Amino acid sequence: MDNDLKHILVVDDEERIRRLLRMYLEKEGYRIDEAEEGETALRMALSSEYDLIILDVMMPGMDGIEVCTKLREKKATPVLMLTAKGEEANRVSGFEAGADDYVVKPFSPREILYRVKAILRRSSATAFLSKDTDTRNNIVFPHLVIEHDAHRVTAGGQEISLTPKEYELLHYLAMSPDKVFSREDLLKDVWNYEFFGDLRTVDTHVKRLREKLNKVSPEAASMITTVWGVGYKLEVPK
Repeated sequence: MDNDLKHILVVDDEERIRRLLRMYLEKEGYRIDEAEEGETALRMALSSEYDLIILDVMMPGMDGIEVCTKLREKKATPVLMLTAKGEEANRVSGFEAGADDYVVKPFSPREILYRVKAILRRSSATAFLSKDTDTRNNIVFPHLVIEHDAHRVTAGGQEISLTPKEYELLHYLAMSPDKVFSREDLLKDVWNYEFFGDLRTVDTHVKRLREKLNKVSPEAASMITTVWGVGYKLEVPK
């Protein structure tokens, strides 16, 4: 992956934090744009094609949650949220708005770089659609088709736009149909969290995934089944 091709928007109302992030990210070869408030950030995010947006939650005016929510109405650009320590409610709201990951302030630049690289690594394949898709990598169900090489999902014959994390979650479940995965399993394997992260992260992503599928195919949406007290599975219609 050529980092110099990766374009990142850093959004924070504190100049000190923007400067710190720019310094470390540019050192890694990323191209950086900055915004200090939500309205400008949203305008920039919608008019340019960013590979990643690092977005502070707490900003005057339009906050990060609102920016992310409005962005998700139009685009699936990966979003890394910055939340202040102890703002658990904001963290959950961020995931519900469609954020792909979060980092708690005060953060170490090393952690930010780790998260950025992980998100970009996961989303790199969504930047292209392969015309010569290897059909062996396709997962085909009656109402749902996942073309893995192209990172393309079709439900009820209609293509749907998923964030990298939503896609990864769906693909992971679809790889083992009818197998039940606990939230801990999913957090560890899909989010790569070895520690006990917030299990509601999984719930909010499943909810968003179902909602997107349901808009074009209720049959596809109903395949993602909750197994009460255990977790989730992708159930194949008999």
